[in-house]
Amino acid sequence: MEFLTVVLAAAVRSGTPVLYASLGEVISERAGVMNLGLEGIMLVGAYAGFAVTMATGDPWLGIAASFAAGCAITLIHAFLCITLMCNQVVSGLAMVLTGYGLSALMGRTAIGQTIQGMKQMNLPLLADIPFIGPIFFQHNAMVYLSYILVIFLCWFIFFTRPGLNLRAVGENPRAADAMGLPVTRIRYFYCILGGGLAGVGGGYLSVVYAQMWIEGMTAGRGWIAVALVIFGLWNPARAALGAYLFGGVEALQLRLQAMGSTISTSLLMTLPYIMTIIVLTAVSVRAGKGRLLGAPAALGIPFRREDRE
Repeated sequence: MEFLTVVLAAAVRSGTPVLYASLGEVISERAGVMNLGLEGIMLVGAYAGFAVTMATGDPWLGIAASFAAGCAITLIHAFLCITLMCNQVVSGLAMVLTGYGLSALMGRTAIGQTIQGMKQMNLPLLADIPFIGPIFFQHNAMVYLSYILVIFLCWFIFFTRPGLNLRAVGENPRAADAMGLPVTRIRYFYCILGGGLAGVGGGYLSVVYAQMWIEGMTAGRGWIAVALVIFGLWNPARAALGAYLFGGVEALQLRLQAMGSTISTSLLMTLPYIMTIIVLTAVSVRAGKGRLLGAPAALGIPFRREDRE
């Protein structure tokens, strides 16, 4: 039981950066804008958060810098895809390469340096609940904030008028425009906000999780976040479940390595990604029209007011 508790608690910590990026991608794709550049955006956010925390000693300022950096680089993607109507897949891949190069260039002198990041903050009463407490309520403030964010986004997307407007823009932007909704502004806002959340995911890695800067430290988590959006069928709660599943497999392989498992270390390190592929394949059921079930109908399709069907 103790081993299971430790692994599940580690799953929550390990899955949190992927969760932030997944939530950002959910709202961006709900607005009809696909952002495959999460890996690069997370790297830029990770470096920005690390650099500001190291300079100021305040991890909250570091997280704020991660959010701002994520928004800034995603603004480029939004301009290319929404205003210039470029191919969203190509633009996203360009964001990955940009993020890799930019973070490597800026962080070349900071490799291996450490900072004083966020500390564990047990929640009174809740942290003392047997089994549940150590798993969910003995973490840092960023983990608790992710819980609140999942609940808020579920409520916002499915039970509010602005959330309905968001879904309308992603499903049928022409009908949304006919209703008087500012489709372009809405797409810009949620695309940039989603990039900011991905930046926070990167900031969590450097400021909270590792508390140091390592080049390429996201290690494919941005791509996992994109996959988990499909796994979660564009639902924040299901995306959270997928993030913790990924975190659990990652935590398990680390524990197995620490226990001296005879299984190849390289094979153990691939387990989280193999599991993600298996789960993604299982849930990627295609509808009759050839699109993934639950995907916004206008995802990846530029909107031009002048066009007529």
